[in-house]
Amino acid sequence: MNEGVQLAQDASSRDPAVGLRAVRALRELTERMESLQVSNARELGWSWQEIAAVLGVSRQAVHKKHARTRGLRRER
Repeated sequence: MNEGVQLAQDASSRDPAVGLRAVRALRELTERMESLQVSNARELGWSWQEIAAVLGVSRQAVHKKHARTRGLRRER
């Protein structure tokens, strides 16, 4: 079975230990995916404002979260 499908099923488990582990794993996966896509967007010339709009957060929030960790401090 696909790992993502299994995590989604586990997240709705009636066993809190299983459900909470799955939620943590999904959160970590989401964070990695977001970092990857922010990096992709910046490499393609997207501004922090454009990225923030798509993510539904402020420009400052996305910049603070991703500029430090990805070496992306330059403004475009």
